[in-house]
Amino acid sequence: MTDAPTLTTARLILRPVRITDLDALSAIRADKRVGRFTGGTRTRQDIWFTMLRTVGLWHMLGYGYWTVCEAATEVIIGEVGFADFMRGLSPDISMCPESGWIIAPKFWGKGYASEAVSAAHDWLDRNHPGRSTCIIEPRNTASIKIAEKCAYTELARTEFEDSSIIIFERQSHAPTTKP
Repeated sequence: MTDAPTLTTARLILRPVRITDLDALSAIRADKRVGRFTGGTRTRQDIWFTMLRTVGLWHMLGYGYWTVCEAATEVIIGEVGFADFMRGLSPDISMCPESGWIIAPKFWGKGYASEAVSAAHDWLDRNHPGRSTCIIEPRNTASIKIAEKCAYTELARTEFEDSSIIIFERQSHAPTTKP
């Protein structure tokens, strides 16, 4: 069992989720632009359950999600991390970390998502080397670019919850950022 470590980059802090994050994370996930490619918007209760799940991921799997904050302001700008959602996809991606990220629209276009995802993967490569995956809707070109920057390659195209998705995979490599 483990708690989420805190990671820092030049502009960001990736830290464990806190009870006080509920309002900010709820506002981000209530935005229709965020929900467009992530299965829709989420209620406050959904976010509470997600926060609880995040803590459980760290304790059960040794990895999970971080709350992403802008370092200069400490404003919460999103989430990034890993899970094993046991989705039952074909090909099966269970039993390996599945990466995911969400950044508030106000912070799009600043390179924050790439910076946060890169830092998370550097941590993963040091602590859980091996294969990781992510799933992205084909129309979500911004997330596909982020995945490709982190060395993900297309594994397969399939359907999940009435949406077309691309399954990407990567193998760990030497970290690019300092812990």
